[in-house]
Amino acid sequence: MKITIFGTGYVGLVTGACLADVGHHVLCMDVDQGKIEKLKNGQIPIYEPGLESIVKHTVEAGRLAFTTDTEEAVGHGILQFIAVGTPPDEDGSADLQYVTAVARSIGQYMTDYKVVVDKSTVPVGTGDRVKAAVRSELDKRGLEHEFDVVSNPEFLKEGAAINDFMKPDRIIVGTDSDRAMELLREVYYPFNRSHDRMIFMDIRSAELTKYAANSMLATKISFMNEIANLAERLGADIENVRRGIGSDPRIGYHFIYPGCGYGGSCFPKDVQALTRIARDCEYDSHLLNAVETVNNAQKYVLFDKISHFFNGDLKGKVVALWGLAFKPNTDDMREASSRTLMQQLWKAGASVQAFDPEAMEETQRIFGDQPGLTLCGTKEQAIKGADVLAICTEWKEFRSPDFEAIASALSGKAVFDGRNLYEPEMLERHGMIYYAIGRGRNQFHGN
Repeated sequence: MKITIFGTGYVGLVTGACLADVGHHVLCMDVDQGKIEKLKNGQIPIYEPGLESIVKHTVEAGRLAFTTDTEEAVGHGILQFIAVGTPPDEDGSADLQYVTAVARSIGQYMTDYKVVVDKSTVPVGTGDRVKAAVRSELDKRGLEHEFDVVSNPEFLKEGAAINDFMKPDRIIVGTDSDRAMELLREVYYPFNRSHDRMIFMDIRSAELTKYAANSMLATKISFMNEIANLAERLGADIENVRRGIGSDPRIGYHFIYPGCGYGGSCFPKDVQALTRIARDCEYDSHLLNAVETVNNAQKYVLFDKISHFFNGDLKGKVVALWGLAFKPNTDDMREASSRTLMQQLWKAGASVQAFDPEAMEETQRIFGDQPGLTLCGTKEQAIKGADVLAICTEWKEFRSPDFEAIASALSGKAVFDGRNLYEPEMLERHGMIYYAIGRGRNQFHGN
């Protein structure tokens, strides 16, 4: 099939590459000329394991191409996927200006039947707005071309997006059109062969499903962080508690790992957006409000522990920081806990020596020549001359470090682990003090 993707960000590029990989002919359109030129030259603007090789071989095979020409893009595919950003507005709602701009462009240039597919995460009711935008442009042209609007939300985890797309848990399609339904079945047939993963529903239910899924996962994380904070005050070990409740199949082990707060492009934005949707319906969503409140507070936990360790005097202290991305296997630092920690450390007069396997360029882009920030080439360089070590991202290469080298390098002999990577006894054997999240003994330093 011929498919057009509007947007070459995370969702658009992964979607386009994976659809091209199974044989579809995909044209990705973006208004950013620089980004398109880089993609044409084989330069991938994001880090996602496996994506670069798929883009390379599908471009070479002639099944994936890139353009800035809107008319060419609309003319290419019977399916027009909208995968542009929906950043949070000032009030927390999703900003739909880019989605509606694409919809208007489709209406301006379409010459035959199209299926407009909302792949972006959008508020409930966006399908109606997209339909109205396309229809308005057609009316201006005095045309009556048929088209359908479909909601097809993405469920891609950064760091595992290729596998998530190729082997999906479910494929949600919101439509009231039999014609569009059959075309989407054809598009996703290669990913749906072993058993039927497609779930069809009305458009508004599909739009809400995406927000509900991310908000549910965010709720599990915030709940575990609440229990971890309680465990510290009670002298319990959250890792034992986690194993105890996770063994219940009704709860499971997914997303019940406590830490220093969730970040990224989805959870914070989607919880805020769903909260705003609820307010617009004159419904006070107490639980969603609490989820966001808990997460925002959790991002200060590591700083509070470090500050208490130094009796509130951090001036001149050097903190080694391992992990800058909001999660492993990505260079994405949007809403990352590391950013909150660094900003608080700088405000208190401390400096940071940081390392991340993939997010160094992104850190440089965000902070530039920030006083008090030294970007290091290795995790070993980051701890040289540091007083203490803090960990914000659970990269695999941090899981089995040289503890003797850490103990030798750190003058303060303390590790502040925001992801509970180690066992306390292990660090104690090397003469270090270990502060984790909810690990009981001597962990609580709140008021």
